Amino acid sequence: MRFFQDQFLIGVTGIIFNDRKEVLLFKHTYRSHSWSLPGGYMSAGEHPREALEREIKEESGFIVSVDQALKTRTDRDSARLDMCYVGVLIGGNFAPTHEVSEYGFFAQDKMPLLRKNQIFLIDEAIRL
Repeated sequence: MRFFQDQFLIGVTGIIFNDRKEVLLFKHTYRSHSWSLPGGYMSAGEHPREALEREIKEESGFIVSVDQALKTRTDRDSARLDMCYVGVLIGGNFAPTHEVSEYGFFAQDKMPLLRKNQIFLIDEAIRL
């Protein structure tokens, strides 16, 4: 079956709040918009929530609880499905990695420049 089926990536994105309802953003070393929501790709056998919790821990050292599905989007050009979740920071200590050089928790009116689709997701999460 795999031989005849198209392959695609499944990405996970998170809107992670701290106790002041500020949103976690990472400064990625490899993106044209350096600040963005945390996320990554699922591994085989992983639940999307587990994948997002793992990606955030690997990229920053933070421990989060991913609690609620927000949105699923498709990208037909790149054969990608992206699942967005909302969660909260539990703990951990930030440690920069080769993918993430900085982090910040930002109030909605103090966000750095972000892509429109990420602003849309943050607005949706805040309305929950």
